[in-house]
Amino acid sequence: MSTASDYEGMLRGAALRVTRPRLAVLHAVHSHQHADTDSIIRVVREDIGEVSHQAVYDVLKALTGARLVRRIQPTGSVARYEARVGDNHHHVVCRSCGAIADVDCAVGAAPCLTASDDSGFVIDEAEVVYWGRCPDCSTTTTEPEGVRSV
Repeated sequence: MSTASDYEGMLRGAALRVTRPRLAVLHAVHSHQHADTDSIIRVVREDIGEVSHQAVYDVLKALTGARLVRRIQPTGSVARYEARVGDNHHHVVCRSCGAIADVDCAVGAAPCLTASDDSGFVIDEAEVVYWGRCPDCSTTTTEPEGVRSV
């Protein structure tokens, strides 16, 4: 678990000013992996008191731009944020409840997959999303409305 001084070092290392909202958002993302913005706002407000939605959005944008946090958005989901950055890992998403878990690269080094045709691009990252049911939902026998098995 990172400390306040760790977060300060991360911000300074990314040439970002150290502010209470930035520290609080970093702490929220580190302590609540794959949290959505509303959840992060709640955690930040519990930590430092009143802060606007826009301030949190701005901090998340700055932290994402500095690669201190990673923004993911599985199809049909709101944006989520995580502290695990720089290793090109992937995710598994529950079709029932929306739970998200990290999945290490399937094979080899980043970008983990070799494109059959790169169209001239220099590929440095691959994003793979696995879909299924989490352990809790897989014991349920009925499918939720709008979800189909593949």
